[in-house]
Amino acid sequence: MRKIQNADLGRKTADEFHASEKRPITVVLDNVRSLNNIGSVFRSADAFLCEKICLCGITATPPHREIHKTALGAEETVIWAHYANTRDAILELKEKGYRIIAVEQADGSLPLHQLKYELSDKIAFVFGHEIDGVSDEVLELLEEALEIPQFGTKHSLNISVCAGIVLWDHFLKISKG
Repeated sequence: MRKIQNADLGRKTADEFHASEKRPITVVLDNVRSLNNIGSVFRSADAFLCEKICLCGITATPPHREIHKTALGAEETVIWAHYANTRDAILELKEKGYRIIAVEQADGSLPLHQLKYELSDKIAFVFGHEIDGVSDEVLELLEEALEIPQFGTKHSLNISVCAGIVLWDHFLKISKG
């Protein structure tokens, strides 16, 4: 076995990425405070061809050195917009026909493996603050939540890890049809 070199990976250029058809997935970051988490979410959104990231409330925006450190340039490929509050982003997405799913341990949340998608679904995944989660104000606007089953003592995952798992799960389910 040998490691594949970067030059052999066939990566898209930024222009090719911009021209690529995106999956109808929007990631909403509800008051995420860690610049490293924000950058990592950009990188995952790039990897899975997400169409947009909504950076809401205190969530920092590019350009920023700390975001770039983990995004590795994905903040320049993935389309993003800033909203003063998450409520405005959610209402706009609802108006555009998105199925909006909080990623949160909440009453009625489904375990990730039970969540089903239709190929035609436009999805917005809402990820919350590292300590407080998705805000109550936002949860009141939503009808669906998912959670990743966990079996250790912490019962929480870093938001960037969580986003990667959720986006990969969606990719797998849609790819299988």
